[in-house]
Amino acid sequence: MSNLAVSFIQTSLHWHEPEANRQHLERQAATISVPTDLLVLPEMFTTGFSMTPQGLAEPTNGPTLAWMQQLASTHDAVVTGSLMVEEAGKYFNRLLWVRPDGSWSHYDKRHRFTMAGEHTVYEAGTARLIEEWRGWRICPLVCYDLRFPVWSRNNPAAPYDLLLYTANWPAARRTAWTALLRARAIENVAYTMGVNRIGRDGNGADYAGDSALIDMRGDYLVEVGNQATTITRTLRRDELLEFRQRFPALQDADSFEVLQ
Repeated sequence: MSNLAVSFIQTSLHWHEPEANRQHLERQAATISVPTDLLVLPEMFTTGFSMTPQGLAEPTNGPTLAWMQQLASTHDAVVTGSLMVEEAGKYFNRLLWVRPDGSWSHYDKRHRFTMAGEHTVYEAGTARLIEEWRGWRICPLVCYDLRFPVWSRNNPAAPYDLLLYTANWPAARRTAWTALLRARAIENVAYTMGVNRIGRDGNGADYAGDSALIDMRGDYLVEVGNQATTITRTLRRDELLEFRQRFPALQDADSFEVLQ
C-alpha cells in the first residue's frame, strides 16, 4: 500500500512563447526539494489557452516531449500537462504522460470549450487514459472535462485512485471550478487534483489559480488561492482503501456505456 508524492506548479504563462514557458517551468520544478512521483503542469503550458495553433503546435515527438522526458528523468517522476499538437494536418489539445524512462502515453481533450471556439480548431479525444504508476491508478483529464461527470466517472470494477485535471480555468468561473472539483472527488471516492494557472493571457482572460488537492471525502488537502507556487503533498493509499471499505459507495454506482 504505497504512498504517492504528487507535485504541481501553479504559475502565469508567457503568451505564445513555448521556450520561455519551458525555461520558466523548469526553474519552478527545480525548487521541488523532496522526492516526488508525479509532477502536474497546467493546460497548454507552452502557450496559454490559444485558438491559433498555426506555427505553435508541435508534433507529439517534438521539443516539448524531449523537454518533458528530461524533466521526468531528472526528478524520477511522471511529468504531465497538455499542449498544442499537430498530427496528420489536424490539431489536438493533447495531454502527455511522460515517465522517467522516456516512455509516454497521451490523452486528447474530449470536451472542447465551444464558447471559445475550441471545437472548431482542435479534434476531440475519443478515449480516456487510465495509467498505472507506482501502485496507483490515475486518470488524467483536461479542464472543461471537469464539467462532465459521466466522462470522469470511476469504474467500480477497476477504480482509479487519483483523478486529475490540468486546466486554464478563468477567474470568472472560479465558483464552478471549486464546486466541481469537490463533487468529482466525492462522487468518485478518489483523491482529486485540479491544476490551474494564474495571471492574464493574450486574449485578456484572467485566471485565479485555485489549484487544489482534495481527498475522497471532499476535504481539502491543499488549496493555494491566487499565488504562484509549487506544492508537493503525499497521498496515502491505505487511507483511501480503508475509506472505500467503510463506505463502499462505488459498488452501488449505475452501470453505463459512453456512446461516441
